[in-house]
Amino acid sequence: MNSPILIACAHGTSSVLGAAEVNALRDGIAALRPGLDVREAYVDVQDPELPAVVAGLPAGEAAVVVPLLLSVGYHVKVDIARAVRSRPDTFAAAPLGPDPRLAAVLDQRLREAGVVEGDTVILAAAGSSDPSAALNVEELAGQLRLLRPNRVIAAYGASAKPSVQDAVHAVREEGALVAAGPQGRVVIASYLLAPGFFHDQLAKAGADLVTAPLLPSPVLAEIALERYDAALAARS
Repeated sequence: MNSPILIACAHGTSSVLGAAEVNALRDGIAALRPGLDVREAYVDVQDPELPAVVAGLPAGEAAVVVPLLLSVGYHVKVDIARAVRSRPDTFAAAPLGPDPRLAAVLDQRLREAGVVEGDTVILAAAGSSDPSAALNVEELAGQLRLLRPNRVIAAYGASAKPSVQDAVHAVREEGALVAAGPQGRVVIASYLLAPGFFHDQLAKAGADLVTAPLLPSPVLAEIALERYDAALAARS
């Protein structure tokens, strides 16, 4: 009996580099599980769109949509949920985050960027109008605090507060009010999967430094397969 099809569903991006990183992630998932049918899909910007991918699946074969997303939010609760309801034997796995291994990748990115103890870290997520997404990001921020001595503040690119720019500004204002002396830098930790629109906006937020996104990292493919396996186990 064949394993259910894994639909690796990303947000979608107009960034050539960002799209290449997500393609490489999908290839990494397939490489870790030889013989598994791994298909691409997107909820925005790119084709093939998820509803079309689900509608085109072979009759009688089960499928699991694995969100290549970092938190629960509108795309998970609405777009992906609607797609899996449209076809029998099709269901959704949990998104990639939060997960302590993602915090470890962020810690690695901060180390690579030379972030030191006195710096303040703004954890920059894409943002969502769904409150669950912010809770997921706060959980990840807590996991990052366990790995680093830095002050870590969660902030968002859109649809949630504080915005990344407002968080950077607030930290700058706090620094101006304290006694004279050397102040640590304000560093944005990019809690984004790959380069694209939101990552480009981080450079405009006024921080001293912006880290690279999570990809490339083999950890993401490992987590995606764990989400797939967990979804299958929950259905058995």
